[in-house]
Amino acid sequence: MPNIAAVATIQFQNKISQEEVKKHSKDLFLENFPQVERMLAAFDNTEIKTRNFCKPLSYYAGDQSFEQRNNDYINLSVEYTSNAITEASNKAGFILSDLTDIVFVSSTGLATPSIDALLINKLRLSPYLGRTPIWGLGCGGGVSGLAKVNAIAKANPKAIVVFVCVELCSLTLIKTDYSKSNFIGSSLFSDGVSAAIILGDEITKEPKISIVHCCSKLYYDTIDIMGWEFQDAGFKVVFSKDIPSFIHENIKNDIDDFLQVNGLTIDDIKNFIFHPGGKKVIDAYNSSLDLKDVDLQYTAQIMQENGNMSSATVIYVLERFMSAGYEPGYGLMLAMGPGFSSEMILLKMNA
Repeated sequence: MPNIAAVATIQFQNKISQEEVKKHSKDLFLENFPQVERMLAAFDNTEIKTRNFCKPLSYYAGDQSFEQRNNDYINLSVEYTSNAITEASNKAGFILSDLTDIVFVSSTGLATPSIDALLINKLRLSPYLGRTPIWGLGCGGGVSGLAKVNAIAKANPKAIVVFVCVELCSLTLIKTDYSKSNFIGSSLFSDGVSAAIILGDEITKEPKISIVHCCSKLYYDTIDIMGWEFQDAGFKVVFSKDIPSFIHENIKNDIDDFLQVNGLTIDDIKNFIFHPGGKKVIDAYNSSLDLKDVDLQYTAQIMQENGNMSSATVIYVLERFMSAGYEPGYGLMLAMGPGFSSEMILLKMNA
């Protein structure tokens, strides 16, 4: 089974308190969004304390075009991802030229050639590196992308794969979009960059976190729950207020079915590595799965410290388990994203 050898995550210099972001958003929306005073409580209800941003707060009050913001996405993605890849490789005990494959996940900017090609040039990675750029998986991309890495590492037991998630959600903010969904998005989303090293069987020495099984489920006729609308001004966020209800109605049966295939039940899971989504999403997980607060403590901590960083968030949660400690046994990774889909990975986490 492929092994997750190391994870690195980026903390940006512009880590800003939720209270500051709340005031900034009020100033941006006040003139053209009459509901702003009534809806400011949404910032407090998230229970987020600080947000990870790739730019100073003043940047978001500017009049940058979509072209300017997308150029910033490309340049910052290459800069921060280079740091994350180098750190993850060092942690795993490899040099950059050892890497055999790169899987790159993002949904918050556009680049062709894709960012992975730019990284190969900047870091002078092997020109024969296997490249898999994946776009559009949103919040589900951290788990779904890792499942694609698993397939690569299973096919090549000598694989040393770097898995990258880059989401600069703040750069997608359309300042002139005075919709309720955009205002709520401004209370939740932030920026995150992560890199992980995953090894094939012949490279693994002492596997600690192994990928056992993966599952992706797309729910019919739910495409309007989450995603982007593409406008002249950029990416307009779409997400339904019904996401927590949808999770509550579906996720328990989906997890039960997934675990049953592996001869397990929810009681066999010792570590819950869940993408937080938001406070209401965490509450939906807790109530539908009958979890204790301690089960999702790392999920809640990452959300409170960083905000929702889309696909990268669940990798930050995984890194917290790896650095702060976990209970030996099985782990379950879970994220939900546009489609609407659920993405799950079963892990074997050894001492």
